[in-house]
Amino acid sequence: MSGPVRFAGITVGYMPPDTARLTFREMTPADLDDMAALLGDPGVMTYYPRPKTRLEAAQWIDWNRRLYRTHGYGLWLVTAGGGFAGDCGLTPQVVDGVTELEVGYHVRPALQGRGYATEAAAACRDYARTVLGATRLIAIIHPDNRPSQRVAEKIGLRPEKRTLVHGGREAVIYAMVLGGTAPGEASGARIPAEDL
Repeated sequence: MSGPVRFAGITVGYMPPDTARLTFREMTPADLDDMAALLGDPGVMTYYPRPKTRLEAAQWIDWNRRLYRTHGYGLWLVTAGGGFAGDCGLTPQVVDGVTELEVGYHVRPALQGRGYATEAAAACRDYARTVLGATRLIAIIHPDNRPSQRVAEKIGLRPEKRTLVHGGREAVIYAMVLGGTAPGEASGARIPAEDL
C-alpha cells in the first residue's frame, strides 16, 4: 500500500509498517478460528473477567472492522514468519470520562516471551504519532499483569494512575505524551505501579 488515505478527516486503509519480524493486517471474518483460540485461551485472558467465547471473538473482529472504518485504526492481526501471532493495535477507550487512545496487544502463548508484543506495540505507538498525529497514548493494565506492564514500559509508557475501568475493574493507566516526555520523566522521577 502506498500510504494512508484521508477520507472525511479519518486516516483509513493503512496500518503500521512491517517490523523486522512482524506483519500487520486488518482482521477479517476468516480469522475467527485464530482469534477464538487466542481470546478463548485462559492464559492469554488471565487478567480479563474470563476467556471469550467463539461468538465474542467474532464480535471482537466485527468491533475492530468498525473501528477501521470509523477511526482508521483498531487492533490489527499480527503474523510472525507467515503464521498467526496475535493482535495488536490502537483503540479508543473511555477512562475517567475522557476518551483516550490505547495500545493493546495479545500474543499466542507459544510465542510469548520472544519480544513480539513489544515490537508490535512500538510499531503501533509510532503509527499513532506519525500517521494519526496523536499526542498521547495509554495502556489500561491490570495491577497484577507484570508482563503487560513491562511491554508498556519498554515502549515508553509510565504508570500514571489507578482507576476503575470497564464496569468497575481495577487498572493501572500507563501513559506517555507522544513526541514529549512521559508522565514523571520531566523531573526524572518514575512512579512504580505498585505505589499508585
